[in-house]
Amino acid sequence: MSRFAVTFDYLCPFARIANEIVVKAQQDGAGHEVEYRAFSLAQVHLEEGTRPVWETEPAPSGVLALEWGLAVRDQFPEGFPAAHLGLFSARHDQGRNLNDAEVVRAAVASAGLDPDEVARVVAEGRPAKALAADHAWGVEEHRVFGVPTFIVGDRAIFVRLMNRPPDGRSARATLDRLLDLVTGWADLNEFKATRIPR
Repeated sequence: MSRFAVTFDYLCPFARIANEIVVKAQQDGAGHEVEYRAFSLAQVHLEEGTRPVWETEPAPSGVLALEWGLAVRDQFPEGFPAAHLGLFSARHDQGRNLNDAEVVRAAVASAGLDPDEVARVVAEGRPAKALAADHAWGVEEHRVFGVPTFIVGDRAIFVRLMNRPPDGRSARATLDRLLDLVTGWADLNEFKATRIPR
């Protein structure tokens, strides 16, 4: 069993794959202590001196979904895995616009949560503060530059996995292999395919 964090932004297909692997591995009994940490890709692409995305109205692309995901993570944790995957699915399976409040409401409702309760938490502003804190933690403590990044202790590794897990057993095997690389081979700094044979 390991303790680690994984970053996410619902806009990224690679974050979707990695987070789905973690959720499904956990559901299959992996037993890790996992922190899901938001990281805003919109924030990364701002010009210096621009207001942060969590203080901007209207919120830039992806921020609304991050706030809803964080509201669920922090206030309704039992519903987080399903809502987390539901928000990814809305974007990547259904091609829906995550800037549309009805889309994020439907994703949260599909997880069995009351979207009105989640909306109240978002309106109170705590999820925007959580987004600011998660993003700053990633950048300042671990030099995170994108999603998904796996963070184990003081080691942070940006990862791109190509395939979604067909089931919990394969998700668990993939996660075990990934964590073994992250924690078991400190000499490995970069390993990147120049092309993907398909």
